Amino acid sequence: MTSPALARIADRPELDQIATPLSQAVIAAYQNAGPVGQSIKNALHGVWLRHPLHPVLTDIPIGAWVTTVALDARAAATGDQSYAHAADFSLTVGLAGAIGSAVTGLTDWSETDGQAKRVGLIHGLLNVGATALMAAAYLLRRREDRTAGNVCTMAGLGIATAAAYLGGDLVYSQRIGVTHAAADGPATFEPVLASTDLPDGTMRRVKAGETDVLLVRQHGRLCALAHACAHLGGPLSEGTLKDGTVVCPWHGSEFRLADGSVVNGPSTHPQPCVAVRERLGQIEIGPVTG
Repeated sequence: MTSPALARIADRPELDQIATPLSQAVIAAYQNAGPVGQSIKNALHGVWLRHPLHPVLTDIPIGAWVTTVALDARAAATGDQSYAHAADFSLTVGLAGAIGSAVTGLTDWSETDGQAKRVGLIHGLLNVGATALMAAAYLLRRREDRTAGNVCTMAGLGIATAAAYLGGDLVYSQRIGVTHAAADGPATFEPVLASTDLPDGTMRRVKAGETDVLLVRQHGRLCALAHACAHLGGPLSEGTLKDGTVVCPWHGSEFRLADGSVVNGPSTHPQPCVAVRERLGQIEIGPVTG
Protein backbone atom coordinates (compact mmCIF):
# COMPACT_ATOMS: atom_id res chain seq x y z
CA MET A 1 0.00 0.00 0.00
CA THR A 2 1.18 3.52 -0.77
CA SER A 3 2.75 5.25 2.25
CA PRO A 4 0.51 7.83 4.03
CA ALA A 5 2.90 10.69 3.21
CA LEU A 6 2.99 9.82 -0.47
CA ALA A 7 -0.77 9.28 -0.52
CA ARG A 8 -1.33 12.79 0.84
CA ILE A 9 0.80 14.26 -1.93
CA ALA A 10 -0.74 12.12 -4.67
CA ASP A 11 -4.32 12.86 -3.58
CA ARG A 12 -4.02 16.57 -4.23
CA PRO A 13 -6.59 17.43 -6.95
CA GLU A 14 -4.36 20.19 -8.33
CA LEU A 15 -2.22 17.48 -9.92
CA ASP A 16 -5.15 16.46 -12.12
CA GLN A 17 -5.07 19.88 -13.77
CA ILE A 18 -1.71 18.89 -15.24
CA ALA A 19 -2.13 15.12 -15.51
CA THR A 20 -5.49 14.96 -17.29
CA PRO A 21 -4.78 17.25 -20.29
CA LEU A 22 -1.26 15.86 -20.67
CA SER A 23 -2.41 12.24 -20.77
CA GLN A 24 -5.24 13.14 -23.16
CA ALA A 25 -2.75 14.86 -25.45
CA VAL A 26 -0.50 11.77 -25.49
CA ILE A 27 -3.42 9.45 -26.31
CA ALA A 28 -4.71 11.83 -28.99
CA ALA A 29 -1.27 12.00 -30.63
CA TYR A 30 -1.24 8.23 -31.13
CA GLN A 31 -4.88 8.13 -32.24
CA ASN A 32 -4.36 10.90 -34.79
CA ALA A 33 -1.55 8.88 -36.37
CA GLY A 34 -4.03 6.08 -37.18
CA PRO A 35 -2.83 2.46 -37.53
CA VAL A 36 0.82 3.56 -37.57
CA GLY A 37 0.31 5.39 -34.30
CA GLN A 38 -1.34 2.31 -32.78
CA SER A 39 1.59 0.13 -33.90
CA ILE A 40 4.11 2.55 -32.37
CA LYS A 41 2.06 2.71 -29.15
CA ASN A 42 1.93 -1.09 -28.95
CA ALA A 43 5.70 -1.28 -29.43
CA LEU A 44 6.36 1.32 -26.73
CA HIS A 45 4.01 -0.42 -24.29
CA GLY A 46 5.94 -3.66 -24.89
CA VAL A 47 3.14 -5.74 -26.41
CA TRP A 48 5.73 -7.50 -28.58
CA LEU A 49 7.75 -8.31 -25.45
CA ARG A 50 4.76 -9.62 -23.45
CA HIS A 51 6.14 -7.42 -20.67
CA PRO A 52 6.16 -3.63 -20.14
CA LEU A 53 9.13 -2.11 -21.98
CA HIS A 54 9.52 0.91 -19.68
CA PRO A 55 11.05 -0.91 -16.66
CA VAL A 56 13.56 -2.58 -18.97
CA LEU A 57 14.84 0.80 -20.13
CA THR A 58 14.85 2.48 -16.71
CA ASP A 59 17.85 0.38 -15.67
CA ILE A 60 20.00 2.07 -18.32
CA PRO A 61 20.12 5.66 -16.97
CA ILE A 62 20.26 4.64 -13.30
CA GLY A 63 23.03 2.10 -13.91
CA ALA A 64 25.00 4.43 -16.19
CA TRP A 65 24.77 7.39 -13.80
CA VAL A 66 25.82 5.32 -10.78
CA THR A 67 28.80 4.21 -12.88
CA THR A 68 29.53 7.88 -13.70
CA VAL A 69 29.70 8.80 -10.02
CA ALA A 70 31.95 5.82 -9.27
CA LEU A 71 34.32 6.71 -12.12
CA ASP A 72 34.37 10.38 -11.04
CA ALA A 73 35.38 9.26 -7.55
CA ARG A 74 38.12 7.08 -8.96
CA ALA A 75 39.38 9.91 -11.16
CA ALA A 76 39.51 12.26 -8.16
CA ALA A 77 41.36 9.69 -6.05
CA THR A 78 43.98 8.74 -8.66
CA GLY A 79 44.23 11.79 -10.86
CA ASP A 80 43.94 9.48 -13.86
CA GLN A 81 41.97 11.35 -16.49
CA SER A 82 41.05 8.15 -18.32
CA TYR A 83 38.52 7.53 -15.52
CA ALA A 84 37.10 11.01 -16.05
CA HIS A 85 36.68 10.37 -19.77
CA ALA A 86 34.97 7.05 -19.02
CA ALA A 87 32.67 8.86 -16.59
CA ASP A 88 31.69 11.31 -19.32
CA PHE A 89 30.91 8.42 -21.64
CA SER A 90 28.70 6.62 -19.11
CA LEU A 91 26.90 9.91 -18.43
CA THR A 92 26.10 10.13 -22.16
CA VAL A 93 24.85 6.55 -22.23
CA GLY A 94 22.55 7.39 -19.33
CA LEU A 95 21.14 10.39 -21.15
CA ALA A 96 20.37 8.26 -24.21
CA GLY A 97 18.70 5.67 -22.02
CA ALA A 98 16.69 8.37 -20.26
CA ILE A 99 15.10 9.39 -23.56
CA GLY A 100 13.86 5.86 -24.24
CA SER A 101 12.71 5.50 -20.65
CA ALA A 102 10.81 8.79 -20.82
CA VAL A 103 8.97 7.96 -24.05
CA THR A 104 7.89 4.50 -22.90
CA GLY A 105 7.01 5.76 -19.43
CA LEU A 106 4.88 8.59 -20.80
CA THR A 107 3.05 6.13 -23.04
CA ASP A 108 2.28 3.76 -20.15
CA TRP A 109 1.36 6.61 -17.78
CA SER A 110 -1.19 8.06 -20.20
CA GLU A 111 -3.31 4.92 -19.71
CA THR A 112 -3.53 5.10 -15.89
CA ASP A 113 -6.11 6.68 -13.61
CA GLY A 114 -6.61 8.16 -10.15
CA GLN A 115 -3.82 8.03 -7.61
CA ALA A 116 -1.56 6.06 -9.93
CA LYS A 117 -1.77 8.85 -12.52
CA ARG A 118 -0.84 11.47 -9.89
CA VAL A 119 2.06 9.45 -8.49
CA GLY A 120 3.20 8.77 -12.05
CA LEU A 121 3.11 12.49 -12.81
CA ILE A 122 5.40 13.25 -9.86
CA HIS A 123 7.62 10.32 -10.87
CA GLY A 124 7.89 11.70 -14.40
CA LEU A 125 8.56 15.29 -13.32
CA LEU A 126 11.34 14.13 -11.02
CA ASN A 127 12.90 12.18 -13.87
CA VAL A 128 12.68 15.23 -16.14
CA GLY A 129 14.48 17.24 -13.45
CA ALA A 130 17.13 14.54 -13.03
CA THR A 131 17.71 14.33 -16.78
CA ALA A 132 17.97 18.13 -17.04
CA LEU A 133 20.64 18.14 -14.34
CA MET A 134 22.54 15.37 -16.11
CA ALA A 135 22.34 17.29 -19.39
CA ALA A 136 23.72 20.35 -17.58
CA ALA A 137 26.47 18.16 -16.13
CA TYR A 138 27.38 16.98 -19.62
CA LEU A 139 27.66 20.55 -20.93
CA LEU A 140 29.74 21.66 -17.94
CA ARG A 141 32.11 18.74 -18.44
CA ARG A 142 32.48 19.68 -22.10
CA ARG A 143 33.51 23.15 -20.94
CA GLU A 144 36.07 21.59 -18.56
CA ASP A 145 34.17 22.78 -15.48
CA ARG A 146 34.30 19.37 -13.86
CA THR A 147 33.62 20.54 -10.32
CA ALA A 148 30.25 22.06 -11.23
CA GLY A 149 29.58 19.12 -13.53
CA ASN A 150 30.15 16.65 -10.71
CA VAL A 151 27.80 18.59 -8.44
CA CYS A 152 25.06 18.45 -11.08
CA THR A 153 25.71 14.74 -11.55
CA MET A 154 25.32 14.00 -7.83
CA ALA A 155 22.16 16.10 -7.62
CA GLY A 156 20.70 14.43 -10.70
CA LEU A 157 21.42 10.96 -9.35
CA GLY A 158 19.77 11.84 -6.04
CA ILE A 159 16.60 13.01 -7.79
CA ALA A 160 16.61 10.00 -10.11
CA THR A 161 16.80 7.74 -7.06
CA ALA A 162 13.77 9.46 -5.53
CA ALA A 163 11.93 9.02 -8.83
CA ALA A 164 12.88 5.32 -8.84
CA TYR A 165 11.30 4.96 -5.39
CA LEU A 166 8.03 6.31 -6.78
CA GLY A 167 8.36 3.93 -9.73
CA GLY A 168 8.59 1.07 -7.27
CA ASP A 169 5.46 2.31 -5.52
CA LEU A 170 3.58 2.29 -8.84
CA VAL A 171 4.52 -1.35 -9.45
CA TYR A 172 4.45 -2.90 -5.99
CA SER A 173 1.73 -0.84 -4.29
CA GLN A 174 -0.52 0.14 -7.20
CA ARG A 175 0.23 -2.81 -9.50
CA ILE A 176 0.90 -0.76 -12.62
CA GLY A 177 2.42 -3.04 -15.26
CA VAL A 178 1.34 -6.15 -13.32
CA THR A 179 -1.42 -8.38 -14.65
CA HIS A 180 -4.85 -7.84 -13.09
CA ALA A 181 -6.42 -10.82 -14.85
CA ALA A 182 -6.74 -13.22 -11.94
CA ALA A 183 -8.19 -16.54 -13.06
CA ASP A 184 -8.54 -19.70 -10.99
CA GLY A 185 -11.14 -21.87 -12.66
CA PRO A 186 -12.76 -24.91 -11.07
CA ALA A 187 -10.89 -28.21 -11.02
CA THR A 188 -13.72 -29.88 -12.96
CA PHE A 189 -16.39 -28.56 -15.31
CA GLU A 190 -19.26 -26.75 -13.62
CA PRO A 191 -22.49 -25.49 -15.24
CA VAL A 192 -22.77 -21.69 -15.15
CA LEU A 193 -25.42 -20.72 -17.69
CA ALA A 194 -28.18 -22.18 -19.81
CA SER A 195 -27.17 -22.43 -23.47
CA THR A 196 -30.20 -20.42 -24.53
CA ASP A 197 -29.09 -17.49 -22.36
CA LEU A 198 -26.06 -16.80 -24.59
CA PRO A 199 -27.18 -16.12 -28.18
CA ASP A 200 -24.65 -15.96 -30.98
CA GLY A 201 -22.78 -12.64 -31.17
CA THR A 202 -23.14 -11.88 -27.45
CA MET A 203 -20.99 -11.98 -24.35
CA ARG A 204 -21.80 -12.30 -20.67
CA ARG A 205 -20.13 -12.24 -17.28
CA VAL A 206 -20.56 -15.40 -15.22
CA LYS A 207 -19.08 -16.72 -12.00
CA ALA A 208 -17.32 -20.06 -11.69
CA GLY A 209 -16.53 -20.63 -8.03
CA GLU A 210 -14.72 -17.45 -6.97
CA THR A 211 -13.66 -16.53 -10.49
CA ASP A 212 -15.42 -14.06 -12.79
CA VAL A 213 -15.36 -15.30 -16.38
CA LEU A 214 -16.27 -13.67 -19.68
CA LEU A 215 -18.34 -16.00 -21.84
CA VAL A 216 -18.62 -15.26 -25.57
CA ARG A 217 -20.50 -17.02 -28.33
CA GLN A 218 -19.46 -15.87 -31.78
CA HIS A 219 -19.86 -17.60 -35.15
CA GLY A 220 -21.21 -20.61 -33.28
CA ARG A 221 -18.08 -20.98 -31.15
CA LEU A 222 -17.85 -20.65 -27.37
CA CYS A 223 -14.89 -18.84 -25.78
CA ALA A 224 -14.12 -18.05 -22.15
CA LEU A 225 -11.58 -15.58 -20.79
CA ALA A 226 -10.82 -14.11 -17.38
CA HIS A 227 -13.29 -11.27 -16.92
CA ALA A 228 -10.99 -8.62 -15.39
CA CYS A 229 -8.73 -6.98 -17.99
CA ALA A 230 -5.07 -7.80 -17.49
CA HIS A 231 -4.14 -4.10 -17.77
CA LEU A 232 -6.00 -2.54 -14.83
CA GLY A 233 -8.90 -4.89 -14.16
CA GLY A 234 -11.55 -3.35 -16.43
CA PRO A 235 -14.81 -5.32 -16.91
CA LEU A 236 -14.51 -6.94 -20.33
CA SER A 237 -18.21 -7.81 -20.47
CA GLU A 238 -18.93 -4.06 -20.64
CA GLY A 239 -16.52 -3.58 -23.53
CA THR A 240 -16.86 -3.98 -27.28
CA LEU A 241 -17.19 -7.35 -28.98
CA LYS A 242 -15.49 -7.32 -32.37
CA ASP A 243 -14.91 -10.09 -34.89
CA GLY A 244 -12.64 -12.45 -32.98
CA THR A 245 -11.65 -9.97 -30.28
CA VAL A 246 -12.94 -8.10 -27.24
CA VAL A 247 -11.95 -4.53 -26.33
CA CYS A 248 -11.74 -3.38 -22.71
CA PRO A 249 -14.00 -0.37 -21.99
CA TRP A 250 -11.49 1.35 -19.71
CA HIS A 251 -8.31 1.81 -21.75
CA GLY A 252 -8.92 -0.03 -25.00
CA SER A 253 -6.79 -3.16 -24.55
CA GLU A 254 -7.87 -5.69 -27.17
CA PHE A 255 -7.60 -9.46 -26.76
CA ARG A 256 -8.19 -12.40 -29.12
CA LEU A 257 -11.10 -14.55 -28.03
CA ALA A 258 -9.43 -17.76 -29.23
CA ASP A 259 -6.32 -17.60 -27.07
CA GLY A 260 -6.39 -14.37 -25.02
CA SER A 261 -3.36 -12.91 -26.80
CA VAL A 262 -2.95 -9.14 -26.96
CA VAL A 263 -3.95 -7.47 -30.23
CA ASN A 264 -3.60 -3.88 -28.99
CA GLY A 265 -2.25 -2.44 -25.75
CA PRO A 266 -1.89 -0.87 -23.28
CA SER A 267 -1.99 -4.37 -21.80
CA THR A 268 1.18 -6.35 -22.39
CA HIS A 269 -0.13 -9.41 -20.55
CA PRO A 270 -2.41 -11.91 -22.34
CA GLN A 271 -5.86 -12.62 -20.98
CA PRO A 272 -6.06 -16.07 -19.32
CA CYS A 273 -8.29 -18.56 -21.15
CA VAL A 274 -10.71 -20.84 -19.35
CA ALA A 275 -11.93 -24.23 -20.59
CA VAL A 276 -15.56 -24.13 -21.74
CA ARG A 277 -17.98 -26.67 -23.15
CA GLU A 278 -21.68 -27.16 -23.82
CA ARG A 279 -23.47 -30.19 -22.38
CA LEU A 280 -27.13 -31.09 -21.88
CA GLY A 281 -28.31 -27.56 -22.60
CA GLN A 282 -25.84 -25.99 -20.17
CA ILE A 283 -22.62 -24.05 -20.68
CA GLU A 284 -19.93 -25.42 -18.37
CA ILE A 285 -16.72 -23.76 -17.21
CA GLY A 286 -13.58 -25.77 -16.42
CA PRO A 287 -9.94 -25.19 -15.48
CA VAL A 288 -7.77 -22.34 -16.72
CA THR A 289 -6.04 -23.44 -19.91
CA GLY A 290 -3.57 -20.60 -20.50
